Amino acid sequence: MAFQKAVKGTALIGGGAIATVFGLSQFSQHRNKHGALVQVQAAEAVPARKEHLPTREQQLAALQGGGEFDVLVIGGGATGCGCALDAATRGLKTALLERDDFSSGTSSRSTKLIHGGVRYLQKAIMKLDFEQYRMVKEALEERAHLLQSAPHLSDALPIMLPIYKWWQLPYYWIGIKLYDLVAGSQCLKSSYVLTKSRALELFPMLRRDKLVGAIVYYDGQHNDARMNLAIALTAARYGAATANYTEVRHLLKRSDTGRVCGVRCRDVLTGKEFDVRAKCVINATGPFTDSVRKMDDQEVPNICQPSAGVHIVMPGYYSPDNMGLLDPDTSDGRVIFFLPWEKMTIAGTTDSPTDVTAHPIPTEEDINFILCEVRNYLGPDVEVRRGDVLAAWSGIRPLVTNPDSKDTQSLSRNHVVTISDSGLITIAGGKWTTYRAMARDTIDAAVREHSLEAGSCQTMGLQLEGAEDWSPTLYIRLVQDYGLESEVAQHLASTYGDKAFEVAKIAQVTGKRWPIVGKRLVSEFPYIEAEVVYGVKEYARTAVDIIARRTRLAFLNVQAADEALPRIVDIMAKELNWSEQKKKEELETAKTFLYYEMGYKVKTDQLTDSSEISLVPADIERYKKRFRMFDKDKKGFITILDVQRVLQSISVQMDENTLHEILNEVDLNKNGQVELNEFLQV
Repeated sequence: MAFQKAVKGTALIGGGAIATVFGLSQFSQHRNKHGALVQVQAAEAVPARKEHLPTREQQLAALQGGGEFDVLVIGGGATGCGCALDAATRGLKTALLERDDFSSGTSSRSTKLIHGGVRYLQKAIMKLDFEQYRMVKEALEERAHLLQSAPHLSDALPIMLPIYKWWQLPYYWIGIKLYDLVAGSQCLKSSYVLTKSRALELFPMLRRDKLVGAIVYYDGQHNDARMNLAIALTAARYGAATANYTEVRHLLKRSDTGRVCGVRCRDVLTGKEFDVRAKCVINATGPFTDSVRKMDDQEVPNICQPSAGVHIVMPGYYSPDNMGLLDPDTSDGRVIFFLPWEKMTIAGTTDSPTDVTAHPIPTEEDINFILCEVRNYLGPDVEVRRGDVLAAWSGIRPLVTNPDSKDTQSLSRNHVVTISDSGLITIAGGKWTTYRAMARDTIDAAVREHSLEAGSCQTMGLQLEGAEDWSPTLYIRLVQDYGLESEVAQHLASTYGDKAFEVAKIAQVTGKRWPIVGKRLVSEFPYIEAEVVYGVKEYARTAVDIIARRTRLAFLNVQAADEALPRIVDIMAKELNWSEQKKKEELETAKTFLYYEMGYKVKTDQLTDSSEISLVPADIERYKKRFRMFDKDKKGFITILDVQRVLQSISVQMDENTLHEILNEVDLNKNGQVELNEFLQV
């Protein structure tokens, strides 16, 4: 019955979407004032874009007093925000509710790739599966759109496939060339073959033993949480009433027909409950798809099969600045990506079946598996250290169940739109890259099912928040006009696009000769205090919102995020009028988030479980004082430079290699520094 209305992938394209497809020739190109090339759609008029972003309080007021909406979207991930943007730009009165923060779930925990799926194309060819082929082709088209719609947040990335057996060279070359061919005119750059010497020149960390050569192809890469937020903010500027921290309690239904007509929701921050009525309700909740479907019908079968992907972040020196690595055939059959991102290195796995929908905690077993695979591909002169894991996280990928599949690896990431008997529309499955096409198909279904008065899809070629006046040289103006450090200016330009000027305007004076403005939250990263203030304007309401999604500090280095937390909480407290008790709660919640969800617990356990400290309290205090004698800067750890300084002060000479060997023995977690626990254990 209801499931018979389900249509997979692009098969759901209706009259409006078909008009969009045939209307692609109606795009014109021009250059903005910074010389960046942008596309303009001339097919239908898009509603006016608001110059000023509404506050969260204004958005809540619109939800409570705005009458009946045409479309109400549940879920603030990439797909949900995409649905809200699509609906709003068609002129539909739109609302969006997210019980946590925008991109707090799967959409911020991806591999950061915008890709068509090389292995899905391989499966499509090997199994003569036209549906998978069509999914890859659509994803490659959407890849090009995503790169164009937010060029400040995304870019093309070369990815290397190292070849260690001669027969693999023609096999993978044919596959990658087919990948280019399917992309057609949307191919980012043509793939190419490298000799062994050239491969080692571009990726010097690579294991050279038995290396035959390499193949390099191109995919896209982005800042996923910021991209998700850009979609949400763009939807808000086009008139959508969007609210984070607003959870749906239950669905509202008409007493006469039983049709869904809205939701009962609650503001998580205040506890206030209210109703939001809508002609059409869309379920875009990712891993929580089935829980919302069961609000509509308790007996409905599950359609979502979760799959976990674990990722770790390591220092940037593990990979070249602009070259990723793909291992398509690991020891257990999974794919591993090894990618530069935000001047760090991400290593991640895909497709680990799981029964949970909450984000699982990355385990030591997960991390060691990834490290083992990394060691297999790096040369013996590169010591892969457990202590170099700076952050770790696990994300749930909400794949659509195929009754014939035995595990998630045999599933494609195609999407399914279902319409229940009561009119609830659910969008499930899919992948980050195809969020726009998923949203288009969903709103097309909503327009048909609920007879909404709306035009065709308007999001192809639409510039997202910050993209309109961005250019690759925008950061130079930030340096020249505001006196920001070059690294900070580049970060602001690549994070906020043309909105970087708004952040620079509120940046505090440093009191130094240079930089003039822009106080950093932590010295190693280009995040500045003004971003916390601006983050509140972007609907950030917790410290976790800042460290995980407005900035990406928690995903890059959990210790640095932990160090920045007190200052972040102080700034947010001033902006949001928090009490001292609220500040303590926020600090504790954020530390818990880092501890369990971002790998801090695993990092701590790995150190403290290695041996027990059997010292009496007096000894501990005495050795703490000795530790502080070395750690003059109060960093919380000792480096080789600290030891050299102390030795020089007492006129003791020691060979640097000998000193390095001694410290390496003391450094139990092999991260190049000696923490207090390690010092006490020794």
